[in-house]
Amino acid sequence: MLIYLFSVPDISALKKENPGKTSFMKYREREWRKKGEPYRIHQEWVSLSRISPYLIKAVLIAEDDKFWRHQGFDYDAIRKALEKDIKQKKFKLGGSTITQQLTKNLYLSPVKNPIRKLREAIITWRIERALPKKRILELYLNVAEWGDYGIFGIEAASRRYYGKPASLLDAREASRLAAVLPNPRRYSPIGDSRYVLKRSDIIYSVMVRRGIVVPEYDEVVDEEATENRKGITDTEQKSGHEH
Repeated sequence: MLIYLFSVPDISALKKENPGKTSFMKYREREWRKKGEPYRIHQEWVSLSRISPYLIKAVLIAEDDKFWRHQGFDYDAIRKALEKDIKQKKFKLGGSTITQQLTKNLYLSPVKNPIRKLREAIITWRIERALPKKRILELYLNVAEWGDYGIFGIEAASRRYYGKPASLLDAREASRLAAVLPNPRRYSPIGDSRYVLKRSDIIYSVMVRRGIVVPEYDEVVDEEATENRKGITDTEQKSGHEH
């Protein structure tokens, strides 16, 4: 058991080499074979420089807003997830960072149990010390599951859902793709799911608030008009009080 827990793959090789099929992909293939489903892996590797900045920002906002600051673990998120597990008397322990999700995709499986979570923590710690943050993010965006038909990685997802390379994704498309990451087999970025619409709107609004994206001209004009009307109303009310 101890050998299994502390045996770590050659993570240093990931600095320059892209992995082949991940553990998560192989897990899905075994599922398809058991069910007799004809799916296969769809993936196309792209460098971080060939991924839309909107997509990168949207995923960070949605999945791991402290990515650049933490060392692989978001302890506040883990504490909240643990408190929720205790209340529900279940062992889920969410609050995973992008590095933890990368670990799960590369080397583990979606099965949740204390032993797997401990191994995940050990490998995550090693990854954070072996790889630069940009490389961790690049790897994650290329191996993350993005659909129920063997879609892995942002390039395959972008072409499947929007018919364009990942480099050309706009802010709205990026927000929708990021919104489905928690459960990409249940939700589609191009569907009319209320969950996807609401979550993608939240992600998009954060991007606007942070100046990552400027809203369309009409939206800006409408917002300015609203502010102007509010200003006029406030002035009138103030004048009325003065008289």
